[in-house]
This record gives sequence, structure tokens and C-alpha cells, in this order.
Amino acid sequence: MCQHQPACPTADSADREAARLVAHHPEQGWSLLCNGVLLFEDTGELLPDGQIIAPHRTPAAAAVTAAA
Repeated sequence: MCQHQPACPTADSADREAARLVAHHPEQGWSLLCNGVLLFEDTGELLPDGQIIAPHRTPAAAAVTAAA
């Protein structure tokens, strides 16, 4: 999918979230990366093969959210 040089990380690599944005819809809470990953604002992901990655917020971000 990716035509960038250097190429973006693939959907199955650990750093897949570093791929470039293709579409961004903050009003709907999701973004599409050039490697085919759908990234949701809660940090969950849907990979091109249908695999679901559960939200993975950092403990510090969770503490800030809980305090608010």
C-alpha cells in the first residue's frame, strides 16, 4: 500500500502506528493509516486482516483521564 520513501511500517510490525495518515475523522473517532490500519481515538486498532488490537493507553494517560 505505502508508496512513501522510506516505506511506512507494515500493519503487522510493532511500530505500525508510525505510518502516515491517509484519512482522519476526529468527529467519528478514527484515522486510517497508509498501511491499512484503522486507528481509533481510544487507541484501539483494526488491522487489515480483521485482527482487533485492544486499546492500550499508557498508565500515565489513564491516570490523567481518571483525575479529570
